[in-house]
Amino acid sequence: MKLPESAEWVLHCAASLAQLDDGATASTAQFAELFGVPAPYLAKQLANLVRAGVLTATTGPRGGFRLARPASQITVLDVIEAVDGGADPYQCREIRQQGRGALSPDDCTEPCVLATTMRAAHEAWRASLAAVSLADVIGTLPTDAPARTRRLLSR
Repeated sequence: MKLPESAEWVLHCAASLAQLDDGATASTAQFAELFGVPAPYLAKQLANLVRAGVLTATTGPRGGFRLARPASQITVLDVIEAVDGGADPYQCREIRQQGRGALSPDDCTEPCVLATTMRAAHEAWRASLAAVSLADVIGTLPTDAPARTRRLLSR
């Protein structure tokens, strides 16, 4: 599975927001500067997180983004699906029914073992991401990391 580069960006943004004090926000410009990424493209990805209900956004001079719900209720899967969707990356095209070695449709009434294996792998990947919340991620950081993040994102 290959995720877009923006998946890494938004995961770090969401994890950074989880480290801020209640009510604090961070702007696209702050994140772009902090992580050295292009602000216009990052803004589009953060908007996807707002549409997905992971973040909320406020406008104005003190506006920015904050988590839409507690970090313990936002999973890594929530963030990834907001930017990459939840579709299964493996699409079975029934190649076993094509070409010189084609099987008959009667021999292909069940999904092939490869499609089944790939589907199981995708479901296991999703389950592993769904089992990790932003709070879990923050809980693994060095004890000084949240204070550093708050300092770097302060206005």
